[in-house]
Order: sequence, then C-alpha cells, then structure tokens
Amino acid sequence: MLSVLSYGRLVARAVLGGLSQTDGRDYSLVTASCGFGKDFRKGILKKGMCYGDDACFIARHRSADVLGVADGVGGWRDYGVDPSQFSATLMRTCERLVKEGRFTPSSPVGILTSGYYELLQNKVPLLGSSTACIVVLDRRSHQLHTCNLGDSGFLVVRGGEVVHRSDEQQHYFNTPFQLSIAPPGAEGVVLSDSPEAADSSSFDVQLGDIILTASDGLFDNMPDYMILQALKKLKSTNYDSIQQTAQSIAKQAHELAYDPNYMSPFAQFACDNGLNVRGGKPDDITVLLSIVAEYTD
Repeated sequence: MLSVLSYGRLVARAVLGGLSQTDGRDYSLVTASCGFGKDFRKGILKKGMCYGDDACFIARHRSADVLGVADGVGGWRDYGVDPSQFSATLMRTCERLVKEGRFTPSSPVGILTSGYYELLQNKVPLLGSSTACIVVLDRRSHQLHTCNLGDSGFLVVRGGEVVHRSDEQQHYFNTPFQLSIAPPGAEGVVLSDSPEAADSSSFDVQLGDIILTASDGLFDNMPDYMILQALKKLKSTNYDSIQQTAQSIAKQAHELAYDPNYMSPFAQFACDNGLNVRGGKPDDITVLLSIVAEYTD
C-alpha cells in the first residue's frame, strides 16, 4: 500500500463540508493516492502510479489541477498482453500533455482524446484497452470539469452528502466503454469506443468539497453509504489526514473484495442481470482523494 504526491504549497482555509463561494481567490486540490494491485505477487506499485492494471496521475499547470484514473482491461492477458501497459502509457501521456500546458481546463475530454491519438500514432507497438476518467479543477473559475469513459469515476461530497457524481457507461453487464488499440486486422473485432463518447460534465465547487476519483475496484465493492462513513474520518484538510483516509478507504474496499459472504454493489448488479452472484469483486483498486483548498503559490 502506498500513498504519494501532494503538489505545491497549498493552504486550506476551509471547514470540511464547504463554505460559501468567495470570488477572487484561486482554488486548488490537495490530493493523496492509494491503491492495491489484485495480485500481490507482482507487487503493489509498479513504475509510475500503477496499482496492478490500474494507472493514475496527479498533475498541475498554471491554471488547473488535473487528476486521471485508467483501468486496464484484464482480458488481454489471455492473449499474452500485459493490460497494465496500455493504462499506464495512456495516463503518462495525459500527464505529460498537462505539464506541457497542451490542454484547455474546460475540456478534459480533449486531454483524453489527445493522449489516446498519440498512442495510436506511436511507433512503438502497444496493444490493450482501458477505461478512463479525467477530472480538472479550473483554479480561477472554481469549476470542476470532468470526462468519464467506462466504469471508473468520481464523486463530489459536500456536507456529508454526494452532490455530484459521474455516470457509469456500460455496453452490457461487466463490459464498460473503453479505449482500445487492436492488433492489425482485428480492429473490427476488439471492442473500442471513441474518447469523444466519454460522459462530460462541469460543476461549481466550494472550499472544503471532497472529490473521490477511483477505479471500479472501489465502486464495485463499496456503496456510497460506506464511502461517506469512511470520509467522516477526514477531520483535517492537511495532506497527512487526506492520505490516511485514502489508505483507510482503499484498505476497506480491498478487504471487502475478498469477502465471500458480502453482498457487494457488483454482486447486486449481477443479480439484477439474472446472475446468482454473492461476495466482493477481487480487482485492482485505485483511490485519489482530494480536498478543494485555497491556493497560494
């Protein structure tokens, strides 16, 4: 288990639960990450910010803070392809685009599209698929701009309640929308969605808002009420407190994933689709936990 990354000198003069909006102040995100790879024998954290086949990034530029999560499609392993390579390369490419300033804060789908097409044009062969979620905080406008393709996602918590969340995109049960690169000649066989198909939204945030961005390994094992209960432990806006809470949430989801008697959100969804399923869903888990804070350079 590992938690990393807090960028810049960020000062939170907010009370958790949100305060009234005040014009003229730039906002920023104080973010910690934590995760578990499903297969511990391969190590929890690979090179970069990767937990198993999941990958993520936390980046910032002059005008915005940007987060990303991608979940590599494990089925590629049956064909001798490491699923983590696609998700990790996609997230590293998007992170670089942000750090180089090659993005518009109001268009996270633009980051995803540019990153994906760069992979398609890469001279180094790369095969695989992944879901993707990108969240951008525009510091000056105090708006959160998001795009989500597939079943990773995010939620915004204010005053102990979920006030905004991503919409999950599924073609059918357990088959999320995904970006793909197929072997030559198999383009029409491998499921592949356009990055422009991602669900996009914009939302005004307040100081003290909590933003949880995660792969489906979290949401398939922890319903909202459990996540909200865990977030009550977040008593401070400092990085250490955020880090500890992110660790606690990821650990709880990981333990539930291997509980055969637990009726997980994934098992309930499976039952709704006519399948007799019980227990958690063993999966890679990635959690990025952020608080909206006042920014000081």
